[in-house]
Amino acid sequence: MSAMAGRALLGILALMLLVLPARADDAVTVTGGLRYQPIGTYDLARLGRIVGDDLKTFTGITTQPDTYLGKLAAPKYPVTLYKVTYASVVPELSNQPTTATGLLAIPETGQAAMPMVSYQHGTVFDRDYVPSEPDKSDETRLVLAQFAAQGNIVIAADYFGRGDSDLPDSYMAKLSTQQATYDMLLAARAVLAARGITATRLFVTGWSQGGWATMAFLQKLEAEGEAVTAAAVASGPMDLSILVNRWVNNPQAIDAVYLPAVIAIQLQAKAFYNNLPGVDAAAIRPEYLAAARDFYAGRIDYFAFAAKTPPKLGDFLKETFRATLAGGDGPYWRLLDASQVYRWQRRTPVRSWYGGADEVTPTALALLPAAAASLIGGAPFEALDAGDRADHRSVFVHALIEQKTWFDSLVAK
Repeated sequence: MSAMAGRALLGILALMLLVLPARADDAVTVTGGLRYQPIGTYDLARLGRIVGDDLKTFTGITTQPDTYLGKLAAPKYPVTLYKVTYASVVPELSNQPTTATGLLAIPETGQAAMPMVSYQHGTVFDRDYVPSEPDKSDETRLVLAQFAAQGNIVIAADYFGRGDSDLPDSYMAKLSTQQATYDMLLAARAVLAARGITATRLFVTGWSQGGWATMAFLQKLEAEGEAVTAAAVASGPMDLSILVNRWVNNPQAIDAVYLPAVIAIQLQAKAFYNNLPGVDAAAIRPEYLAAARDFYAGRIDYFAFAAKTPPKLGDFLKETFRATLAGGDGPYWRLLDASQVYRWQRRTPVRSWYGGADEVTPTALALLPAAAASLIGGAPFEALDAGDRADHRSVFVHALIEQKTWFDSLVAK
């Protein structure tokens, strides 16, 4: 075999290693409860498709299908991806031990110290549509292209009940969300240390449910004395009691058709994590209860659920439940109110993006945390308008573009 042929063969073998799925025995154990496993590399060509074809697909169903094409940053570095499995506890269940998963993405910059971005993902209706499986998560891939491919370490927890977790979905369970994201940060730092890499400045960001999770995580980080350079939120519902009351008792034509699915999983998450057995039966009309429980348990997917239930919350929920919620009464309402993530004086600057056509997070709700911050004091909280035509997904992409500029300016200081 000639030297040229030998080099060609080695190149083919290297390419095969990049695209072959990782095996379980590829996992590296850091400590007894922490291991990480390579799950692939996004090279510059793949990252280019993410900011091109993937972005076009993601925004194709939005109110602004072409507005953001060509506006994400051009990829600079390949990104190596690792699935991290780590030990944690469930605070709502008396710190019951559990195992969680998440994603660690390391850009191939050749540097031993890089900024870190922690991304908190939005609502997903499938256990596998999570950061640790980025090929199944459109939002995760866009985050990797916008931040990791620019030289930032990116981490993202799957949350309890998603990824490889054997728990039910912890949807909007505040303490569990804080625990999963914080322990993912500690796990990622341990993996990086084992690889001789240091994370410098820490940024946190998230979209939709992940915007709420980002603020819950920030509250935990500040309580633990962690230094956070900046926090960013896209369409984040920071006051759940007001949001759910608005959805249930003051519906609007713009409201997303999947809101019954959101409420179905939220009710059942509260039942499991917050010891409210039967709250789903008290809220959901009996003819839809079986579908809601099958959906939460993963026995049917969203499309099967939607085929069995009405698109309007008013038709999905009992009148008595709606009246209780409207009156600001009952254990479910009190849990929602305790899940707010903005009524404290922060040390970290926050920027929060909203859009006039958002079918999930109303503009007035997005502006509320900024108003509260002006009264409470603390670090700046800016509410930024993505435009009158920006719907839920458009706000996410708009925010990604502006977040990068903001984060880069803070790294340069």
